[in-house]
Amino acid sequence: MSAADTTAPAKVPPARPAPPPTPPVVAGGSARRSAGGAAVPWALLAPCLLILAVVLGYPLVRLVTLSFQEFGQSQLWGFKPAESVGFENFSKVLGDSEFWAVVVRTIVFAGACVVFTMVIGMAIALLLQRVSGWVKTLVNIALVASWGMPIIVATTVFKWLFDSDYGIFNALLSKLPGVDMIGHNWFASGPEGLAVITLLVVWGAVPFVVITLSAGLTQVPKELEEAARLDGAGAWGVFRYVTLPILKPIIVMLTTLSVIWDMGVFPQVFVMRNGHPEAEFQLLTTYSYDKAFVVNDYAQGSAIALLTVLLLLGVIGVYMRQMLKIGEVE
Repeated sequence: MSAADTTAPAKVPPARPAPPPTPPVVAGGSARRSAGGAAVPWALLAPCLLILAVVLGYPLVRLVTLSFQEFGQSQLWGFKPAESVGFENFSKVLGDSEFWAVVVRTIVFAGACVVFTMVIGMAIALLLQRVSGWVKTLVNIALVASWGMPIIVATTVFKWLFDSDYGIFNALLSKLPGVDMIGHNWFASGPEGLAVITLLVVWGAVPFVVITLSAGLTQVPKELEEAARLDGAGAWGVFRYVTLPILKPIIVMLTTLSVIWDMGVFPQVFVMRNGHPEAEFQLLTTYSYDKAFVVNDYAQGSAIALLTVLLLLGVIGVYMRQMLKIGEVE
């Protein structure tokens, strides 16, 4: 018997069935699905947009309307009709040197609050990464408690701390060698009084920044930090070239929110000055309030408020541009 007779015949694998034909793509159906998918986010946002339109829409429209009218007590009580005056209110406001002094003071005040808030918040967030778990928990509890304190309560506490007769801060400073602050009035001058208000604003804003940055720091890869240290980078080099670029979107967001919030500071100044802020304590919010409800010139008060809104829209525009740049890089 030959070898060819003893060798089993090779098995041929069965042929695989051909795949079913792909159904033709209908352009109209794809367009309908795309349109339906694009409508879902708007449908989900509709309740929120409706609430915003109801709560903010009418006041904003009324603000714009008043800023182009002559509207005082006579118009408020119905003795005279409100007459359109065009841009007269804006020309009066922009031509007033006091208004520009208030603008500069507000920008300097908000800038100081934002810088101190971000620097102190970043420092505390970085320190929390180096402490034990129970210390971090205690610090977070204290931060949330201070963040949740009502503004009026916090302002009242700071008024007591910096009181000229019974303030603890003056008593503590007087214990330093050669320092006598007993009876010192921090609100006798604008710069010192605004420094106290700045401290109050920063104290209330730091917890949010610390909590947000702490969450962002957990997303920084430890491998990148170790690689930077192996390459010879110190603590500052690791922070500058590794941590900071990763936290940049969060920092931009927090900075923009802080600018908006600090430009709109009102109750801290109003309550700290017992409802009557002096000229050297006026910010854009209190200045607009005084024009509208103290001088009873509601039109000019509305014009100042509208200019403040436009100024904040410029800040938001810068924020959106930075976020788009970050998105393009990523």
